[in-house]
Amino acid sequence: MPQSPMSQALRVPEEGPGARADWWRDAAIYQIYVRSFADSDGDGDGDLRGVRQRLPELAALGVDAVWLTPFYVSPLADGGYDVADYRDVDPRFGTLEDFDAMLGAAHGLGLRVIIDVVPNHTSSEHRWFAEAVAAGPGSPERARYIFRPGKGADGERPPNNWRSIFGGPAWTRLKRPDGTPDEWYLHLFAPEQPDLDWTNPEVRAEFEDVLRFWLDRGVDGFRIDVAHGMVKDPALPDIDDDAKPDLLDGSTRLPYFDQDGVHGIYRDWRRIVDAYPGERALVAEAWVEDSERVARYVRPDELHQAFNFEYLGAGWDPQEVARVVDATLEANGRVGAPTTWVLSNHDVTRHRTRFGGPEGGLKRARAAAMLTLALPGSAYLYQGEELGLPEVTDLPEEALQDPTWERSGRTERGRDGCRVPLPWEGDRAPYGFGPDGSEPWLPVPPEWAGLSREAQHADPGSVLALYTEALRLRRGVVAESPGEYGLEWEPAARGVLRFRRGERFACAVNMSGAPAELDGIGEVLLTGGDVEHRDGAAVLPPDTAVWFVPQAGA
Repeated sequence: MPQSPMSQALRVPEEGPGARADWWRDAAIYQIYVRSFADSDGDGDGDLRGVRQRLPELAALGVDAVWLTPFYVSPLADGGYDVADYRDVDPRFGTLEDFDAMLGAAHGLGLRVIIDVVPNHTSSEHRWFAEAVAAGPGSPERARYIFRPGKGADGERPPNNWRSIFGGPAWTRLKRPDGTPDEWYLHLFAPEQPDLDWTNPEVRAEFEDVLRFWLDRGVDGFRIDVAHGMVKDPALPDIDDDAKPDLLDGSTRLPYFDQDGVHGIYRDWRRIVDAYPGERALVAEAWVEDSERVARYVRPDELHQAFNFEYLGAGWDPQEVARVVDATLEANGRVGAPTTWVLSNHDVTRHRTRFGGPEGGLKRARAAAMLTLALPGSAYLYQGEELGLPEVTDLPEEALQDPTWERSGRTERGRDGCRVPLPWEGDRAPYGFGPDGSEPWLPVPPEWAGLSREAQHADPGSVLALYTEALRLRRGVVAESPGEYGLEWEPAARGVLRFRRGERFACAVNMSGAPAELDGIGEVLLTGGDVEHRDGAAVLPPDTAVWFVPQAGA
């Protein structure tokens, strides 16, 4: 029988790094896209029982925590980020009892659990929105959302020129039951995702209660979706003609992103989280323009972490990577917050494909993983990157479900290519994602049979073996290296990044197209390729990384 929510709330991981105070400052956190992780019942969708069954393999990988994408009641107009009920599990993903059992299993394995909260918008099937539509203009029910009359003699034009992140206008006009036109409502994303009005005290109180609901069940923290978007300029001004309405653009010139009012919300949330035992944490998905702006979200009385999208966007460019690393460590150091590092997630092209280069980007992906896990702070891993999965770029058009596909007039394929279900074992589809013979919600490429977890377990040179060993070393020699906010760059050949953290750990990454000679190399701890090492020197092939102990006196 599942434990009661209150008994769950008092449980923390029983062993492992997740059991200690401030665990989030240098944790390795694994993102689970629930629908694509593991399907326990063969209906094609991953679910919470599937997550529970596979948790031991994540513990063996060596991560400290997992982050689950939304599993709430939802029509899945945007992959679950359109929430119809924030306090229950969608039946396709399981039940609240399944969630409690999964949470207890994770804690028993020493794993923390972070869940998504989606506060910018609800689903259009949320009870509140149905009440707003029925109540009419000027009602308290409509005041929970951003409704406005239109422009023009008959209100036929939207209130402003804002565009949806998914394409098309950011406003949709309602119709009354008799067919006559009504007000317009704002949706920065799909029309099925109406934006909430965070100037409304009822909205604030509702989400504070949602946080407490899940904190009482025992969750260890929240990842805040579109954390920079909840507050809009009250004047709702038009945007410049050249402004790009893109979540990934990170522009603070937009009047609906990175407004100062969001910070008061997070100060309130921080007080709520700090009142619970067990070191709960808050992390922001804040696509803002630079490290200085991101650091404002992680000041001591606000959030614990914010995703480092500048790092994700730096590409395979040693100068740009070094600039972002320095700027991030400096900005976060000034506010006393740890830095996060992330290469991929459910919204972007997988980094193996994004980096390109020889061998389809695999060598660069291996080297980038070693670089990321060598840096001071916390690392987020997206499911499947530890298998070296590429983006699936040839999904059949009839399989595409991301709203961007239709909203763009079928010109942009959207994000389904990074959300294809994981291959676990076996030599035929669905490769252990679900029972034999079941059909996953997105087709799994046949060539992924060779990338399955089972296949890679048998290969000491696999990407899985590299991640497992890197995470093991990270818990020891890397984590024990001094300096949470800094590292020491060392001279190296052109196109090579080389740094040390204290006397016992250093990392070098060759981002050039030619082999590079390194000196001062003591014990080699880990390599991402064929590194020649002898007599205190090494030759590092292109697109390759090495972890080592610096030679004494070097």
